[in-house]
Amino acid sequence: MSQLTASVSPHLHRKRTTRTIMLDVIIALLPAAVASVVIFGWRSLAVIGVCIAGCVLSELCFEKLCKKEVTIGDLSAVVTGMLLAYNLPVSIPLWQATLGSVIAIVVVKQIFGGIGQNFANPAITARIVLMIAFSGSMTSWVFPHSSADVVSSATPLVAYAKNYVKEMPSYFQLLLGDHAGCLGETCALALLAGGVYLLIRRVISWHTPVFFIGTVALFSYLNGVDPLYQVLSGGLLLGAIFMATDYATSPHTKLGKVIFGIGCGLITVLIRFWGNLPEGVSFSILIMNIFTPYIQKLTRRKPLTGGGEL
Repeated sequence: MSQLTASVSPHLHRKRTTRTIMLDVIIALLPAAVASVVIFGWRSLAVIGVCIAGCVLSELCFEKLCKKEVTIGDLSAVVTGMLLAYNLPVSIPLWQATLGSVIAIVVVKQIFGGIGQNFANPAITARIVLMIAFSGSMTSWVFPHSSADVVSSATPLVAYAKNYVKEMPSYFQLLLGDHAGCLGETCALALLAGGVYLLIRRVISWHTPVFFIGTVALFSYLNGVDPLYQVLSGGLLLGAIFMATDYATSPHTKLGKVIFGIGCGLITVLIRFWGNLPEGVSFSILIMNIFTPYIQKLTRRKPLTGGGEL
């Protein structure tokens, strides 16, 4: 039998680039941006704009300072800025949003080598840091249609957990986003529309989102909790569709994506039902990001190469 020669990847070349992928993600995120303005008012645009500008400028300044190739043209910093903003309340001080942008880009992304080298999702990590450092402003939820400093309200998950019946939104309100929460997590319809677009464009696969959401729904049902309410509430859809599918921090194999999604779902359920926090999506993704190299290694197919016989 003739010998097989192995060469350095990539072996297949496509017209799709990092920029075109990120552009598709930006397009998929736009419905949630429109929904945030309708739900929370024009200040949401200020938060989104500050986060995007903070991420892009942080990347530009760091790369210039370190004399590295400037990569802001790949639009990955714009995506990070949008995702970070979507994980923040509309009333957050803009300087805190700026600080989160610097943490996401400089500390989580660039220090580890830039795009594709970071071990954790930048937006998720920045949100957790802000939550720990500024718990007051990060949990100051504003009821939709009110000014940013007038009326506060419980999120659906908090209202459900504490049985605040009067503050619990209906399924219809959860779909439209007519309730308190972070900018980009409230309108389920906008997030689902973005997810469908990414699937059609083949930017993401269905494995991680379906198993992530399905695991939360299944264990909610087994625990005697309304599964649909759990799926439509909090940051589950935003996290499952847009952040758990991040190329750099999630497995590439199909089995790996399934394991990753199930792991995220289990940790989310554990935190939601038995933890001190009402929401566990961010922590679940960050924890599973740490396990990604091991999942990838265990599920990776062995290449048919080498000097011996096949």
